[in-house]
Amino acid sequence: MKRALLLSLAILASIVPGRASEPAADKITVYVGSYADVKANGIHQFTLDMTTGALSNAGGASGVANPSFVAVSPDHKYLYAIGEVGSFNGKKGGAVSSFAIDEKSGALTLLSQQTSGGDGPCFVTADRTGKVVLVANYGGGSVESLPVADGKLGEPGSFIQHKGSSVNKSRQGEPHAHSINVSPDNKFAFACDLGLDKILVYKLDPDKGTLTPNDPPAAEIPPGSGPRHFAFHPSGKFAYVCGEMTSTVHAMTYDAEKGVLKVVQTLSTLPNEVKGNSTAETQVHPSGKWVYVSNRGHDSVAVFKVDEATGHLTAVGHQSTGGKTPRNFGIDPSGKFLIAANQSSNNVVVFKIDEKTGMPTPTGTEVSVPKPVCVKFLAR
Repeated sequence: MKRALLLSLAILASIVPGRASEPAADKITVYVGSYADVKANGIHQFTLDMTTGALSNAGGASGVANPSFVAVSPDHKYLYAIGEVGSFNGKKGGAVSSFAIDEKSGALTLLSQQTSGGDGPCFVTADRTGKVVLVANYGGGSVESLPVADGKLGEPGSFIQHKGSSVNKSRQGEPHAHSINVSPDNKFAFACDLGLDKILVYKLDPDKGTLTPNDPPAAEIPPGSGPRHFAFHPSGKFAYVCGEMTSTVHAMTYDAEKGVLKVVQTLSTLPNEVKGNSTAETQVHPSGKWVYVSNRGHDSVAVFKVDEATGHLTAVGHQSTGGKTPRNFGIDPSGKFLIAANQSSNNVVVFKIDEKTGMPTPTGTEVSVPKPVCVKFLAR
């Protein structure tokens, strides 16, 4: 009788409201942003088998032109996407869209749209409270903050136009904001501007949905580097940014109290000189042991080992991404798989990360996606 009662209690405990709608522990939803017509499924949805690394098609979403970069809200209920265009609703500037994520299937439903405020948005993220969405506009050289309520985007809380130039007049004659990221404590936002060779630092107010310049207002990156994508180390003590124009990765120390970054090391992302190469994505492994940077031209992911005492990097090796122009890649929250989006060869390739060396090796899984750009995971 006692055994039967315990069994019944165990069954009841497993039937928690909402539990049935969560994906199985051995599966995870993957979203891939791409260049596509507004009527096409520009956001592609897949299911990743966490045992084999296999990807299976699970649908997609339309309604946004060129949703090249996407982000998932911290509560996993919403997805945000840029519309990489020059005008929206008849006005100059790109678009930002929000989608509701179905709890059971991960399917997307368009909720709201707003202007990005500037031409050619290229990056979107949500703050750690889920109250604010932040956008970087490459063409316009600006950043914007958008308050969020129940996944719906409000009127912009801040719009900041960057000003200035740097040493390479053909690429850096004007600002080109390329990404915007939030500090681990959610107090600051960091905008990499390729045209200025700076990471501009802003104080973030989630309740007001605003950005204001920090003091000091920026971190200087070596001239001509063209800072592009940025990532914090899990410890919060270090950060890393890739130099798009010089095929470099810069290791930085971080003062969390003041919001100050300082470059302490610069390394090449290439094994040898590759004419025309440029870097794209920068990510830190969830364990904090490795940093990864994608090379477009060499078409590889460069792997670096992290000295967790100093934040300094040591080159480990390179892995071909199995295609051309790896614009972006994603590392799943467990750190087991890396998925590369090869924009010019229209394919997405899955790699398994060696837990001892950090090197990614092909799993044999490859799927076709027209002009893929960004890979994001729905972790529950």
